[in-house]
Formats: sequence, C-alpha cells, structure tokens
Amino acid sequence: MGWVFYQIQIFFYLFQNPSAISNPLLIFGGFELLLELKPAMAYTLGASSSTLLSLENVHLFCNSLSPGTFLHFGSRKAVSFPVKNQRRKTSISISCVFSMQGFIQEGASPDSEVEVRRPGSSGKAPVWVNPKSSKASKLRKKTSDFRYVSLTKVVGTLNSCEPTYENVVRAIGVLGDDIVHQDAVFILNNLSKPESARLVLKYFLNKLSDVNAVILYNIAMKILRRSKEMNGVELLFNEMLEKGVKPDNYTFSTMISCARHCSVPEKSIEWFEKMPSFGCEPDAVTLSVMIDAYGKVGKSDVALSLYDRARSEKWRLDAATFATLIRMYGASGNYDGCLNLYEEMKALRVKPNAGVFNTLLDAMGRAKRPWKAKLIFGDMARNGVEPTYGTYASLIRAYSRACYGRDAIAIYKEMKEKGLEMSNALFNTLLSVCADVGLCDEAFEIFEEMKASGCVPDSFTFASMITVHSCNGNVEKADATFSEMMEAGFEPNIFVLTSLVQCYGKAGRVDDVVKKFQWMLDTGIAPDELFMSCLLSVLSQVPNELEKLTSCIEKVNPKLSYIVKLIANGENTDSETFKNNVVTLLDTLSPDVKKAYCNCLIDLCVTVNQLERACELLELGLSLEIYTDIMSRSPIQWSLQLKSLSLGAALTALHIWINDLSKAVGNGEELPPLLGINTGHGKHKFSNKGLAGVFESHLKELNAPFHEATDKVGWFLTTKAAATSWLVSRASSDLIAA
Repeated sequence: MGWVFYQIQIFFYLFQNPSAISNPLLIFGGFELLLELKPAMAYTLGASSSTLLSLENVHLFCNSLSPGTFLHFGSRKAVSFPVKNQRRKTSISISCVFSMQGFIQEGASPDSEVEVRRPGSSGKAPVWVNPKSSKASKLRKKTSDFRYVSLTKVVGTLNSCEPTYENVVRAIGVLGDDIVHQDAVFILNNLSKPESARLVLKYFLNKLSDVNAVILYNIAMKILRRSKEMNGVELLFNEMLEKGVKPDNYTFSTMISCARHCSVPEKSIEWFEKMPSFGCEPDAVTLSVMIDAYGKVGKSDVALSLYDRARSEKWRLDAATFATLIRMYGASGNYDGCLNLYEEMKALRVKPNAGVFNTLLDAMGRAKRPWKAKLIFGDMARNGVEPTYGTYASLIRAYSRACYGRDAIAIYKEMKEKGLEMSNALFNTLLSVCADVGLCDEAFEIFEEMKASGCVPDSFTFASMITVHSCNGNVEKADATFSEMMEAGFEPNIFVLTSLVQCYGKAGRVDDVVKKFQWMLDTGIAPDELFMSCLLSVLSQVPNELEKLTSCIEKVNPKLSYIVKLIANGENTDSETFKNNVVTLLDTLSPDVKKAYCNCLIDLCVTVNQLERACELLELGLSLEIYTDIMSRSPIQWSLQLKSLSLGAALTALHIWINDLSKAVGNGEELPPLLGINTGHGKHKFSNKGLAGVFESHLKELNAPFHEATDKVGWFLTTKAAATSWLVSRASSDLIAA
C-alpha cells in the first residue's frame, strides 16, 4: 500500500508540474532512490509528522532516531497512513552528493559518490539508510560522525600521554595513511599541551605534502599563547622563516596578543613594527591592541595618535585598552581626560572591568577628588563588578590624600569584613590620615590591629603614631613610641624627628626641642626644609622662647634666622627691604615648602602682634603665586578661600578681605547678593578645633553677620544687605575711634 501511494504521489506531482519531466534526474534518480529505500517505506508511512522536501533540489529526507518523515512535493501537505504493529527502528545519518552523470549514464547507486560531513554542518541534505542494508556498514565508515570520533580519540590520547615524538607517531598512526589537511587542523586545534603541539606540528609537516603550513603554524602558536609561552611562539616564528613559510596577518596578531597576555608590551611593539616588512597590514583589532601596548611602554604620543584614529574609524576598543588610556591621562595630570574616557566607554557600551575602575579611582585619588571616587565606586557596584584588593587600596589612598579620614576607615572596615589582608603601606596610609585629621582613638585601634595581623610596624608607622600623640600633646607616649621604635631596630629618620619636635613644641617643652635638635646634629642627621618649618611653627607657639629657638635656626639657615629676628624684634625695617630679604630666602627653597614657610612666618607675625608684617608677607605670597585663588569674585558671590592656610595666615587674609570690602562699599561699588568664607571642614592635627571653630568665635568677636551654612560644611555666608550694613557701621566706628 505504501509503495503504491508513493508512486501515486510522484505521478501526481509530475502531472501538476510538467516542466519537471525535462529533468531526467528528478524522474530516474528519484525512482532509483525510492527503490533503494523501499524496505523502509512502512516505517516512514507510520510517521506522525512530515517535513517539506522538494525534488526540484534533489533533497532526500532523513531522520535519525526520531519519527520518520513523509515525502512531500511542492506546497501540498502529505497524508500519513498509520501502520499497525510497527516497531521503531534506528537509522544511520549520512550526507550525500549525487552525480547527475552517474545516474543517467551509468545507472549508479546512490552511494556512488559520497562527501562525508559532520552532522549539523552546512552542505547537502542527509539521507536515511536502512541499517539492515548490506551497504550500511560501508557507508557508516564514511560518515563525519565516524571520522569525528576517530579524531577525538587521537586528541584524547595526545593530551593524556607523555609529549614525545614516538607517542605522537603512535597516536596519530591509528588513522592510517588517509590523513588530510583538515584532520591536522582539527587535531592541532584541540590539543591542550603546548609541548605536544610542537611535536604534532612537526609530524604533520613531515607527513603531509599538500598542506597549508602557515595555518598549522598559526594554530600551534595559538596553543602556546594559551599557555603564555612567549619563547615558544618566537621559536616557531623563526622556524617558519627558516622553512620558507611566509607569516600572515593571523601569525602576527597571535604573537602580538601572546605578548599582551604575557605582559610584555615591548614584544608586541616589536612584532607590530615588523609586519610591513612581511607585506602584512594590521587590522582594526590589532591596532586597538597596540594602543594598549604603546601606552604601557610610555609612548603616549603614538598611543594617543592611534586612539584618535580609532575614534574616527570606529574601532572596537576593549576595557584593557581604555584602562591604559586612563592611566596615561592620569600620569600626565589630565584628570578631566580620565573622566571623559570613562564617559566614552559608557557611550560605546564597553563594559568597564575592575582594572578600569581601579585606574579611575587611583587617578581621582591623585587629583584629590574624593567625591568623584565615591561616585565611581558606586558605578562599580551598579555594574556588578566585584571590588578587588586594588579597588579598596585605591579608595583608601584617595580618601587619605584628601583627608577624608572617616571614609578611609570605613573602607578599611569593609576590607576586614571581607577577610582581605592589609599591607604595611595601607596601614601606614590610614595611620597618617588619622594623624592628619586628629582621629587619635581610631589610630590607636588600627595600630593594635596592625600588630595583631602580623604586619611589622616600620619607621613610617612609628612616625605617624608619634604625630598622633602630638595631636594630644602627650609627650610621654610620644617618647615611649620613639623608644619602642629604637628597640625595634629602626633608626629615626627626619620625618620621625620632625613629628617628635612638633609634639614637644605643642607641649611647650622648648628645652626638649633644643636637646633633640642638638642630638640630630651630633648623630649626623641634617635638618631638612620641613624640619626647619617645624621649628618655625614651634617658634610661633612659644614666643617667650625666641632666643633659644632662633639660635637653633641660625646654625642651619642664617637667612631664615635673620628674617625671624626682624619680625620678633620688631625692627623698623622698610617694607621693600623686608620683602627683598624674604624673596631671597624663598628663592633658596623648593616649591613644595614655600607655602609652609610663609604660613609659619605669618603665624609668627600674628603671635608677636606684627599685623602689618603679616599683611606684607601675605601680599608677597599672592604676588609670587605661592597663594592662589584665595579671593574670588563672581556676579552672584564673593568668596574667601582659607582651606590651605594656617590659622595666622587665615586671620590675616580675613583682615585684608574685610578691608577690601570696606573700600568697595566706600567707593560706592555694588556688592553681590551673597558673600562667603570657606574654612574647610575637619580638625587641624595640632589644634583642638579647626579653622571653622576658630573663625566662628572670631567672627562673633567682630560682630560680623556671617553665619555657618547648614548645607555647606565649613562655609560662613551672609547677604549683601547684612554685609553692607555691617561694613558701614564698622567704618563709622573706626572714624569715631580715630
């Protein structure tokens, strides 16, 4: 019944499609195939579903271990006839390419020409073969599945055996002499041992005459790259050249990426620059990688040039390349450029990894923008990127540089909760910021936890702890810490001695300052510029001991001693002569300490009630740009920025600013709607309260209408009307007093 039905279907199709009669393959070949497949008709007709099969394309149906399909022509649906008591039978799936000439001229059977393919690969449609057919076993050996299993067994043997040439010959020998280039590619590509890859490559190069050698070399290099064997890749490259095999783009891209994985950017550049000599032109992917390589070796100009090209040609850049670019911008101080790159990443939908975030956090730390570091850390969490040790380290450094002590301690506690170990450097950074902002109790706790964790305190640790004790003016504990450091075998450095002298000065123990200074000279420790600024600071705190401290200063810096005497003794030196002496002194100092010296000298002037000298020093500092952006004006607000000034310098700046405001009002100049004084926030490490606390009291003494802002920490604000009224009344009082 099934066989008759198939014939009816075929003739019905030809009746509706007369043009198909002109194609002999559709008639003769189709019937020959039906005769070959006749034993399976009953099983096929018992199928529950059907699929489209067009004879116009000589497509033959097949299904393996699944319900059979029914022949179908054109767009008509086939009718299924259920057959009783049929058992499901297994089948073999092969793919066949049929020769028209073979069918017409020789009446060949369907297996006359067979192209073996792996199931699922592109190519001709598969054919179902009855497993009871006498040709089934022969056809099965020609299937891609059979070949795939054989090659997979060879790969497994090579990956498990010792990497020797004899083992390679024995393992591949089971395939016989019928080995083609595709077999070599498959075996090489699936090897896991780099040693085996070199031996297998040698075997195939010797065994196969018709082989594309550069492809095999490239695959072998890829295996070595996976194991980060840079030397092995270079040896293969040299071998290629010796055998006359010309490398191609893939060869160089593999070597360049291998160098990148091995963190050897110099090698990436070496291979990249060799490409033109071999007639190879790098593609966009390789050029993108080279941005990273050139950036890491410090060739920023080349890297940025490639980056500009990448932007114009819309190359696809990865996160590692952006991290390198951000690092380059950060190293050059272009911190806004770092943030712009981050925004470009988001616009290009390149997902940042931990390396990108860590580099950004480090840059914001150097820029002293802790608020930006907080935002970036929040972005990291929103992107689902897990913070690493480097993330926390960058945050602690960023917060510490900006004196965000409590934020730094919060990150430290989070690290402890996650079980991350702290290094000596991070402990020292935390202790240093605690000393800077006066977090004494927290510093003591961290110091004990440092010792409990197994980290050994070093000279920087002890110096920070001495500074912490200095904050409290606790000389006994500072001395005990100094003794502990000496017993631990650490020689005191100039930083430790500077902190200790500062502690003595705060406690008013000038004799101890002089003794420690003389001990330094006797032991051959030369006082540096920071130590001398410390002596100046002590001098401003104990004006009744000027002679003892001035003699110490004179031994090291006679020019500084002379200026101190001019200030302390109130000598009637004209302003220009005094300024010239100060300029001569400042010219001998490094830029990093000039502000500290000016601050200390102004503090001394305020202490000995030489306000005119203090104003001269501040004006000199402004003209030499030692102080910048202290006073600013905009249409809506005039501001006085005092964050970087010492107490005496801040009071002097306030005095000058108020006088300037008085002159402006006296000259009929309009004040802006708002006036503000920014003292910063936090406690000074050598003061019981910061500038904000001191200024709050001082402004009340002046009866000034400035009040601390509730929404801006460290800001004192007033309105135009209140300021004008106060300045006018102040001018009237001064006139009456005169």
